[in-house]
Amino acid sequence: MTNLTEQELRKLRSRLEAEKSDIERRLTGSDHYGLGSSQREGSGELSAIDNHPGDMATETYERGKDIALLEHEDLRLSRIDSALDAMDNGEYGHCLTCGKAIPPERLEALPDTLYCLDHSPRQDISERRPVEEKFLAPPFGRSSLDEEEGYNGFDGEDAWQIVESWGNSDSPAMSENTDVDSYEAVGIEYDDPDGYTEAIESFLATDITGTTVSVIRNRAYYDYIQQSEGDNGLESDDDAADGYN
Repeated sequence: MTNLTEQELRKLRSRLEAEKSDIERRLTGSDHYGLGSSQREGSGELSAIDNHPGDMATETYERGKDIALLEHEDLRLSRIDSALDAMDNGEYGHCLTCGKAIPPERLEALPDTLYCLDHSPRQDISERRPVEEKFLAPPFGRSSLDEEEGYNGFDGEDAWQIVESWGNSDSPAMSENTDVDSYEAVGIEYDDPDGYTEAIESFLATDITGTTVSVIRNRAYYDYIQQSEGDNGLESDDDAADGYN
């Protein structure tokens, strides 16, 4: 037997029945959140085949959201029906796992609950993850070769950086880089050297024999000197007299 009074039971039953009616009315009035017509011919479009990919993506997103909302409402109805059945059977107010009485305060907050706080299924964090994560991990999937020792070739991360350099939907505020003040600096590792490893390689040049070394004073050179990374003592007087290239 429940430890609730008849008045408390009637009040909780009234709340559950009212919420059940509200959910059923909402589902009927919304055509199950649009699932009856979403992405179907005859829903305002002669055919979905010629739609722009962006439009189809929006429609697919909305359909996924509708399915999630519908599943949430179905779960809610199932919980309410189970609680009403427990009331009819005289089992309401006791935990289905341990059999102990559920505190009235908990029933007042969650009238559809059938478990005490210690055995509530909702406190269990699901470990289920999308199967795609197994394929995509590590970042950039199996095409990222940064973890391989000694590999300096072109990989999936490099391919993404090239694509990202043409723009994405991120703003400077959303960038993972620090001190971003323009859209040009939004991309990951945007300042990585292109075609060389060390900055010095971009302004040092040799002849075909490798015996004559010259310094090309480009922007990278002056940045290198200003950051106190380089030593211009090896330059000849003629080189030092050259201007900015």
